Amino acid sequence: MKTTTSFLSLFLLAIACQKNNSIEKDQIKKADWLIGNWQYKTPSGTLSENWEKVNDSTFKATSLFIKDKDTIHYESIILQQEEETLTYSTTIKGQNENKPIKFQMKEDIENELIFENLKNDYPKRINYKKISNGIITELSGAQFGKPTTEKYTLLKSK
Repeated sequence: MKTTTSFLSLFLLAIACQKNNSIEKDQIKKADWLIGNWQYKTPSGTLSENWEKVNDSTFKATSLFIKDKDTIHYESIILQQEEETLTYSTTIKGQNENKPIKFQMKEDIENELIFENLKNDYPKRINYKKISNGIITELSGAQFGKPTTEKYTLLKSK
């Protein structure tokens, strides 16, 4: 009887672990629509984000703003499943001693990813929203003591 009970307990534990891993992988799947190359073109330059899947729990991206042939802004981004939460880590060249800044997923809305880090000065909030022809990216927080919001509509480039 003890052997049957022990076996049953181990079996149930294995199923629970598999189910938990499935939940984690399902969280990152909510962001699958980010994968690809995206651009926002303006007269002053081009903003691009290039997203790729690293594995079942991690996506990575580079974000560049290029004016003529000069890279004005370079950022590397890691979107990672940590337990049951998505974490957005950004490292911006020349800022924060080139150390990453982490944002936690704040709201779970279909076709929208909202991340927050209220300790960060700018941005405090990063929002990606899937639309029919692309992605709207919105950054908000305070710059120079004033509330600021930047919004970009990125279109698929490849």
